[in-house]
Amino acid sequence: MKVVIKVGTSSLADKNGFLNKKYIEDFVRSIAELKKDGTQIIIVSSGAIGAGAGKLKIRSKPKTLRQKQALAAVGQPIIMNAYSENFEKFGINTAQVLITRTDFDERAKYLNAKNTLSELLRVEVIPIINENDTVAVEEINFGDNDTLGAIVAAAAAADILIIFTDVDGLYAGEPKRSQLIQKVEQITPQIEAFASGKSSSGKGRGGMKTKITAAKIAAASGIETMIINSAKHNLIKEIIRTKTGGTWFCANGRKLDAKKSWIAYGKKPKGIIFVDKKASEAIKNKGVSLLAAGIVGISGNFKAGDTIVIAANEGKQEIGRGLTNFDSTDIETIKGKKTAEIKKLLP
Repeated sequence: MKVVIKVGTSSLADKNGFLNKKYIEDFVRSIAELKKDGTQIIIVSSGAIGAGAGKLKIRSKPKTLRQKQALAAVGQPIIMNAYSENFEKFGINTAQVLITRTDFDERAKYLNAKNTLSELLRVEVIPIINENDTVAVEEINFGDNDTLGAIVAAAAAADILIIFTDVDGLYAGEPKRSQLIQKVEQITPQIEAFASGKSSSGKGRGGMKTKITAAKIAAASGIETMIINSAKHNLIKEIIRTKTGGTWFCANGRKLDAKKSWIAYGKKPKGIIFVDKKASEAIKNKGVSLLAAGIVGISGNFKAGDTIVIAANEGKQEIGRGLTNFDSTDIETIKGKKTAEIKKLLP
């Protein structure tokens, strides 16, 4: 079994926002116990900025990008040392893997990252992954480690994605004052409405909303997701066995192949192509490629080979994603045209 475990800032930081070394020690002990059973484990970890702030004795939350990047640069070796020193007590080797969005945008880089993870697992090393906050900017970052965890799980062909957080799971209302949803067969608009957009602790970048998005990515890739209170890390083996103790999101029956998963979630879309009703139905029901005749408009500037969102012109709802064979300027020229006309317009 292959498991990706995402642990966030709200779990790794103490009440002052600094790195909680005692929690990491206990967390590592639980993961080491899980690995004894032959489970392959990948950890996606936040906490670098908090670790850097603790080292430099900075108590105010960083506001600018340069402050965050500087603190991450200081904190990344600290948090990695905390993991490696504790895993060494159990004879387990670790590897640091820093990733930015551009590493998944390009197919060759994506495959290299995928192959590196596969080889690390083969030699029984636990990869510890974080977004490379020292160089990532808004245009190239993942935005939160929940999304990063789901994309890593898809790339590694994991069986389960576990997201540790500061609540017990998804609630049908305000956390701890309403019913905990223990099992989600399908992520519906109602399920998404239960998720707020903020981190309940105020420490992390994401909230329950980003965790639901991660669960959607994982489900489309045939991966189950568990959202669990990070305080329950010592029960992780039992939680995986019984699928209880948090909120369990089932995987979709149909699993995307590796390349389609990369197009859908690994690459960041660079624009939108709006299509008419006939093209929309053909894509959704028949899985055909998009022809220029069905295009009614575009949004954004993109190049040939970029990922674009395909949206129905009526309602502007996203219906799919794909790689475009033309740049945005050429598509403006050929939209609504038939093949014979395109050959004259773009010889």
